[in-house]
Amino acid sequence: MGHRITGVGIFFFLLVHVLDTSLVRVSPDAYDAVIGAYKHPIMIVGEIGLVGAIVFHAFNGLRIILVDFWKQGTRYHRQMLWAVLALWFVTMAAFSVRHLMLFVQGG
Repeated sequence: MGHRITGVGIFFFLLVHVLDTSLVRVSPDAYDAVIGAYKHPIMIVGEIGLVGAIVFHAFNGLRIILVDFWKQGTRYHRQMLWAVLALWFVTMAAFSVRHLMLFVQGG
Protein backbone atom coordinates (compact mmCIF):
# COMPACT_ATOMS: atom_id res chain seq x y z
CA MET A 1 0.00 0.00 0.00
CA GLY A 2 2.83 2.40 0.85
CA HIS A 3 4.37 1.81 -2.57
CA ARG A 4 1.15 2.80 -4.29
CA ILE A 5 0.60 5.88 -2.12
CA THR A 6 4.14 7.15 -2.69
CA GLY A 7 3.82 6.43 -6.41
CA VAL A 8 0.64 8.50 -6.68
CA GLY A 9 2.21 11.29 -4.61
CA ILE A 10 5.29 11.38 -6.83
CA PHE A 11 3.06 11.41 -9.92
CA PHE A 12 1.12 14.44 -8.66
CA PHE A 13 4.36 16.23 -7.77
CA LEU A 14 5.65 15.64 -11.30
CA LEU A 15 2.36 16.88 -12.75
CA VAL A 16 2.54 20.10 -10.72
CA HIS A 17 6.23 20.47 -11.56
CA VAL A 18 5.55 20.26 -15.30
CA LEU A 19 2.66 22.71 -15.02
CA ASP A 20 4.55 25.30 -12.97
CA THR A 21 7.62 25.02 -15.19
CA SER A 22 5.48 25.53 -18.29
CA LEU A 23 4.35 28.87 -16.84
CA VAL A 24 7.68 30.36 -17.89
CA ARG A 25 6.50 30.21 -21.53
CA VAL A 26 3.06 31.64 -20.77
CA SER A 27 3.90 34.35 -18.23
CA PRO A 28 7.35 34.82 -16.72
CA ASP A 29 5.80 36.96 -13.96
CA ALA A 30 3.42 34.14 -12.97
CA TYR A 31 6.35 31.72 -12.99
CA ASP A 32 8.35 34.02 -10.71
CA ALA A 33 5.37 34.29 -8.35
CA VAL A 34 5.00 30.50 -8.13
CA ILE A 35 8.72 29.96 -7.58
CA GLY A 36 8.65 32.69 -4.94
CA ALA A 37 5.88 30.83 -3.13
CA TYR A 38 8.04 27.70 -3.10
CA LYS A 39 10.69 29.57 -1.09
CA HIS A 40 8.34 29.81 1.89
CA PRO A 41 9.76 28.13 5.02
CA ILE A 42 6.83 25.69 5.24
CA MET A 43 7.93 24.22 1.90
CA ILE A 44 10.93 22.62 3.61
CA VAL A 45 8.47 20.11 5.10
CA GLY A 46 7.11 19.42 1.62
CA GLU A 47 10.60 18.93 0.23
CA ILE A 48 11.51 16.49 2.98
CA GLY A 49 8.21 14.66 2.41
CA LEU A 50 8.85 14.45 -1.31
CA VAL A 51 12.35 13.05 -0.83
CA GLY A 52 10.95 10.62 1.75
CA ALA A 53 8.37 9.38 -0.75
CA ILE A 54 10.96 8.99 -3.51
CA VAL A 55 13.43 7.16 -1.26
CA PHE A 56 10.77 4.79 0.11
CA HIS A 57 9.38 4.15 -3.38
CA ALA A 58 12.87 3.35 -4.69
CA PHE A 59 13.90 1.02 -1.84
CA ASN A 60 10.52 -0.70 -1.74
CA GLY A 61 10.58 -1.10 -5.52
CA LEU A 62 13.82 -3.05 -5.20
CA ARG A 63 12.17 -5.21 -2.51
CA ILE A 64 9.22 -5.89 -4.82
CA ILE A 65 11.60 -6.89 -7.61
CA LEU A 66 13.33 -9.32 -5.24
CA VAL A 67 10.00 -10.78 -4.10
CA ASP A 68 8.91 -11.25 -7.71
CA PHE A 69 12.12 -12.58 -9.24
CA TRP A 70 14.09 -14.20 -6.42
CA LYS A 71 13.12 -17.74 -5.60
CA GLN A 72 13.34 -17.09 -1.83
CA GLY A 73 11.74 -13.63 -2.10
CA THR A 74 8.35 -14.57 -0.69
CA ARG A 75 9.97 -16.31 2.25
CA TYR A 76 11.95 -13.22 3.25
CA HIS A 77 9.54 -10.45 2.22
CA ARG A 78 8.85 -9.37 5.81
CA GLN A 79 12.54 -9.15 6.70
CA MET A 80 13.18 -7.21 3.50
CA LEU A 81 10.39 -4.79 4.42
CA TRP A 82 12.08 -4.13 7.76
CA ALA A 83 15.37 -3.63 5.90
CA VAL A 84 13.66 -1.13 3.57
CA LEU A 85 12.25 0.76 6.55
CA ALA A 86 15.65 0.80 8.28
CA LEU A 87 17.40 2.03 5.13
CA TRP A 88 14.69 4.62 4.62
CA PHE A 89 15.01 5.88 8.19
CA VAL A 90 18.81 6.18 8.02
CA THR A 91 18.71 7.87 4.62
CA MET A 92 15.99 10.30 5.67
CA ALA A 93 17.70 11.15 8.95
CA ALA A 94 20.89 12.04 7.10
CA PHE A 95 19.05 13.95 4.38
CA SER A 96 16.82 15.83 6.81
CA VAL A 97 19.72 16.99 8.96
CA ARG A 98 21.66 18.18 5.91
CA HIS A 99 18.62 19.81 4.31
CA LEU A 100 17.69 21.64 7.50
CA MET A 101 21.28 22.83 7.95
CA LEU A 102 21.28 24.27 4.43
CA PHE A 103 17.92 25.94 5.09
CA VAL A 104 19.10 27.51 8.34
CA GLN A 105 22.33 28.71 6.69
CA GLY A 106 20.30 30.22 3.85
CA GLY A 107 21.80 28.05 1.13
